Amino acid sequence: MDERLAFVFITGLSGAGKSYAIKSFEDMGYYCVDNLPTTLIPTFADLIARSGQTIRRVALGVDVREGEYLSHLLEAIRELKTRGHRVEVLFLEAGEEALVRRYHETRRRHPLAGEGGNVLEGIRAERKAMSHMREIADRIVDTSALTVHQLKERLVELYGTPKTRVGLAASLVSFGFKHGVPFDADLVFDVRFLPNPHFVAALRPLEGRDPRVRDFVLQNGESQALLEHLKDFLRFLLPRYEREGKAYLTVALGCTGGRHRSVALVEELKRFFDELGYAPSVVHRDLDRE
Repeated sequence: MDERLAFVFITGLSGAGKSYAIKSFEDMGYYCVDNLPTTLIPTFADLIARSGQTIRRVALGVDVREGEYLSHLLEAIRELKTRGHRVEVLFLEAGEEALVRRYHETRRRHPLAGEGGNVLEGIRAERKAMSHMREIADRIVDTSALTVHQLKERLVELYGTPKTRVGLAASLVSFGFKHGVPFDADLVFDVRFLPNPHFVAALRPLEGRDPRVRDFVLQNGESQALLEHLKDFLRFLLPRYEREGKAYLTVALGCTGGRHRSVALVEELKRFFDELGYAPSVVHRDLDRE
């Protein structure tokens, strides 16, 4: 008997964390295959679906090494969807500075570096070659500022457990503007106008989930007004996104360092999302930064 499967195609730029992502998906119970020729993917899906095994979630690694087979990926994805399987494309990327640093640290050769071994040229060539994959991606995750442990935490938040509500999958992210705006955010709110616990000696070493910091942030009248405006806005927006078929929504709140105000407010918004039935994933991206 045929079974419907869930496929995640893991792709992106070399050095952005694809190999580690595949290991993370393995740890989450996915059946993982790296660089399976794209023309074989529909046949591979049929074999799994008809095998009677308990495999229901599959992660497939696809990168620039696929060469000419990469052009057949869109056809394979359409075929899987036609057969009723759930398909998602995850694209991992990072900035040029981060990628160059990683290649220099590991002393690995970039697959498109050419005879001269120029890493930067290889990165730019690959970014161009993979641009169409980025365009069709359901999720884009920028790993520039993530450690491998943070990347795994992010993937577990996004893919580790089924959402309680079918439809829109929501993510809440706290961050510090001095570390850059999250690349994959759909909505970004700047909360730097609120009083900063960093300038209170007793609160500076603490973080936004500590009750003392939370009270300092949330008991401010402007914080309460901001939350009410955000809740009204999101209460209006979320069902309309669902109506239009949007699958994912990432809401990011940023303060200066990403340790106090944005963290406290994201935790408060999580309760609001839970009440609406969205069970959002939560990522405090810069919580451990200085």
